[in-house]
Amino acid sequence: MTGNELFSRALKVAHAIDRMSELLGRAVIWLSLAMVLVGSFNTVARYAGRRFGTELTSNAYIELQWYLFSLLFLLGAGYTLKHDRHVRVDVIYARLSPRARAWIDLAGTVAFLIPFCLFGLVVSWPAVRNSWAILEGSPDPGGLPRYPIKTMILVSFFLLLLQALTELVRRIAVLRGLAAAGEAEPHRGEIL
Repeated sequence: MTGNELFSRALKVAHAIDRMSELLGRAVIWLSLAMVLVGSFNTVARYAGRRFGTELTSNAYIELQWYLFSLLFLLGAGYTLKHDRHVRVDVIYARLSPRARAWIDLAGTVAFLIPFCLFGLVVSWPAVRNSWAILEGSPDPGGLPRYPIKTMILVSFFLLLLQALTELVRRIAVLRGLAAAGEAEPHRGEIL
């Protein structure tokens, strides 16, 4: 198998990861609506409960809203990377050629993004493992279990790592002349 054939396979895997990130990202966007609805219900229930002299809300609703926000942030990271919506200062970057941008993205991915993802996985693992060992729950009365949401930290770093590897493959394809710069550029279109 030649290097180009191997790289062609890597590009196919990268496209599959892109599709997964896209589907997950589009699904996760709906968590923002769920978060607003839960928050609105909780607010109305709190004031209605005061009015009627009864408790209509609980810590579970507050924590559910927090969990939804966490999921939106954690699971949306790969999608955000795919669409190049992370914060960056690109005063000079935007004026560079596609090849120069590919070099910068490649260096940043190898030097910072991939090590960050690996560091996040390694550092998060003990906390997640310990949380599952004791089936950690909320310290607040009526709260939700904590171990499922902590697991999502590991899942998010893994998904972000997969998308980082996809971006890396794309940049190498540009530098090797195996893909047009437009094919490897981040998808800067509308997010929805």
